[in-house]
Amino acid sequence: MLQSVEQRIERVINNLLPATALEGKFGSPKNLYKRLAHYRTPGISIAVINDFEIEWARGFGVCEAGTTREVIPSTLFQAASISKPVFALAVMRLVQEGRLNLDEDVNTYLTSWSVPPLADWQPQITLRQLLSHTAGLTVHGFPGYRNSEPLPTTVQVLNGEPPANTDKVEVNIIPGLHHRYSGGGTTVAQQVLVDVLGKPFPEVMRELVLDPLGMTNSTYQQPLPNDWLARAATAHLFSSRVPLEGKHHVYPEMAAAGLWTTPSDLAKVGVELMRVLRGSTPAVWSKKTLEEMLRPQQPEQTQGTDESFIGLGNGLFVGLGFFAGGGIGDGFYFFHSGKNKGFVSLMRVYAHIGKGAVVMLNSEEFELMQEVMRSLALEYDWPDVFPPEKITITLPETDLYSGLYSTETGLQFNVTSRDGNLFLQYGQQPPLQFFPTSELEFFSKATNTNIFFEKNDAGNVSAMILSQTGITSLRPQADQRIRAQRQ
Repeated sequence: MLQSVEQRIERVINNLLPATALEGKFGSPKNLYKRLAHYRTPGISIAVINDFEIEWARGFGVCEAGTTREVIPSTLFQAASISKPVFALAVMRLVQEGRLNLDEDVNTYLTSWSVPPLADWQPQITLRQLLSHTAGLTVHGFPGYRNSEPLPTTVQVLNGEPPANTDKVEVNIIPGLHHRYSGGGTTVAQQVLVDVLGKPFPEVMRELVLDPLGMTNSTYQQPLPNDWLARAATAHLFSSRVPLEGKHHVYPEMAAAGLWTTPSDLAKVGVELMRVLRGSTPAVWSKKTLEEMLRPQQPEQTQGTDESFIGLGNGLFVGLGFFAGGGIGDGFYFFHSGKNKGFVSLMRVYAHIGKGAVVMLNSEEFELMQEVMRSLALEYDWPDVFPPEKITITLPETDLYSGLYSTETGLQFNVTSRDGNLFLQYGQQPPLQFFPTSELEFFSKATNTNIFFEKNDAGNVSAMILSQTGITSLRPQADQRIRAQRQ
């Protein structure tokens, strides 16, 4: 490996940025091995894409706590929900070949099960809706099964019948109107492929996707065959170095959660998609097919030039299998994350600039994975990973905002102007300074608080909305908003 790449790896593992309780602010750089110890995570595997190819892949730590077997690039991890976009490629191959139609009622394909009616109403759902989580189906995800437990068939999973440990999969909202994540919906699509092709699902995936992409360290077989077990990492319980009983759970819901793979194999998926979108000769999937997968699937999820997507928030939309965001320029990326019992994973690929990474852990410490991604983003200059610094403006008359603002429940906020600066005081708290980003929008540098002023028909400031994002244990909570009328 070139020394320059080794130097980049060294910088990456020494520049992990922990989140803080303040939005958009991070702690001092940390070392990867120290963060593994801090998060009680035995091992991590990383593959990095740069210039439209896999630049490096490396494992760190061990496959199981208390052992010396090191994580290497070929160590197998459970991809969890990243199983879904890889599965979507199989569906799209059959669509491209004319063997399936994205907009056909799936009951026309299903022979061993069918979408159940509700009273006297028979909902119609399509593969497009299943792959974009808009089919109105229930069952968000699956907990898996211990190795010692009996495994249900796919039909038993769909019907919620023993030994299945989840509820039946059924429609309970009108299909096609809203995005609602559903592993149950992906399992319906899995049964479509099995019924149409008449083959075991792992064999279907091997033929349609894994072999064409050279994913030799990947399988959808559940349980994992004995000759693969020696290469598999062990799952570990949250916030501990305790191996999961039986080393890992089994997921018969294979399309939704059953892929065993490596970051390098998942990176091959990203590389193929990027190259075809760039105009290279496709292995299987045409540029038109991949563009269809990476566009919004509902009218209200409009892709804009400034991350103005409606539907999922934070500039995101759902395609077919993948989620995406970042606008239509260099910042456009597609991604998926995954979480099974004792495993987490994240795949992020910038389609137009040939960059990205896959990170997989044998623990449930999602925040460690985010710290690694931030380090990679800095080293490889990924667009728009960090929130841009807010640009303040100078307002000629801050006195226009001064006054007492009261809510209907009696809360009172005193806004004052001092030397051209705006301050807000509540209760016994000292005055807190706010900085303007526009004539009506202000933010605090000291807290996760923003103020939005409103004007009446006469053009005078008449009310304000105070918005706060509570971050508890480094996890964002719901935005809290308070509207107060100027007295």
